[in-house]
Amino acid sequence: MRKAFAVARKEFRQIARDRRTLMILLFVPAFYLMLYGYALNWDIRHVRLGVEDQDHTPESRSVVSAFVNSGYFDLVASVDDTRITELMNTNEVRAVLVMPSGFGRSLRTGARAPMQVLVNGDNANTATTVMGYALTILQSESAHYRSGQSTPLLSVQPRVWYNAELRSTLFLVPGLIAYISMITAVISTALSIVREKERGTMEQVRMAPLGAPAFVVGKTIPYFLISLASAVGIILVAMMLFGVPMRGSWWLLLAALSLFLVGALGLGLLISSVSDNQQVAFQLAMLASFLPTFMLSGFIFPISSMPAFLRAVTYLVPARYFLVALRAIVLKGAGAAAFWEDLAALAIFAALVLALASVRLRREWA
Repeated sequence: MRKAFAVARKEFRQIARDRRTLMILLFVPAFYLMLYGYALNWDIRHVRLGVEDQDHTPESRSVVSAFVNSGYFDLVASVDDTRITELMNTNEVRAVLVMPSGFGRSLRTGARAPMQVLVNGDNANTATTVMGYALTILQSESAHYRSGQSTPLLSVQPRVWYNAELRSTLFLVPGLIAYISMITAVISTALSIVREKERGTMEQVRMAPLGAPAFVVGKTIPYFLISLASAVGIILVAMMLFGVPMRGSWWLLLAALSLFLVGALGLGLLISSVSDNQQVAFQLAMLASFLPTFMLSGFIFPISSMPAFLRAVTYLVPARYFLVALRAIVLKGAGAAAFWEDLAALAIFAALVLALASVRLRREWA
């Protein structure tokens, strides 16, 4: 046992000297607990609600109040028929209540009062939950007007936009496209500069009449072309095998995909520039691409249901913006005006990480 304790003391000394390993052992478990504990939440809250009230009676206002007071919906817009498509395309609203003229009079006279619930179906899981919330609230509200009748007076006509059959494939496959593209792009470039360091060819590159920005761009171009071809192939296979539609512009899709991939490749180069070996680079690449894309992009879990500090973190995740653009193009057939802010965010992220990678390399070469 004395020999075993001697080995243990030696190992403790090595761990104490290796601050990076010690931080990983102590910090990563707590980080995972917080991330999974807060982000793994299937409850849908703060659903952005629009209302087209053509009746403007106490009865119609009572229905709206029931939605707002439920705690699941936030009233964000009073709309008319011409603006519903625009608001749905830009995700300004996730659900719309439509109450026609004469709605209140029908309820007061004991006649059936038709109304419509429109739900954005680009995320099938969220749409199913939101529709369930809406129907439950309307059933409860309808009970106030039955007056002994067995049939509810509120006649609800639910309609799901962009994904009428609520096929989960139509929202999972775009998320998988972003997920696969992000991981492969980051890892491919995360290993590139480190490989140069390990092989000793980095010194030759430093001696060449080549600036850090040109080196970063040159490293990015081959991987960009390969990643773009791979991503387009994934999209085509998804359309053939899973019936994913293409309702928008291919050119717009390629533009959004290019911005996303350049940002992912730049992130990989930045990771590669701060890593000493391929093992560390691979671990950092997985940490920077796998968890944020899967957990914090809106791929699986709705961002609106996350706590405030995690919602703030999601603004640093490029897949968040790409998913909005991808689903808008593929499922909604929307134009760039519907998601130009997301394209701008992708462009800013790409420029930022490429600039940081260049600055990091320039310091190493100085």
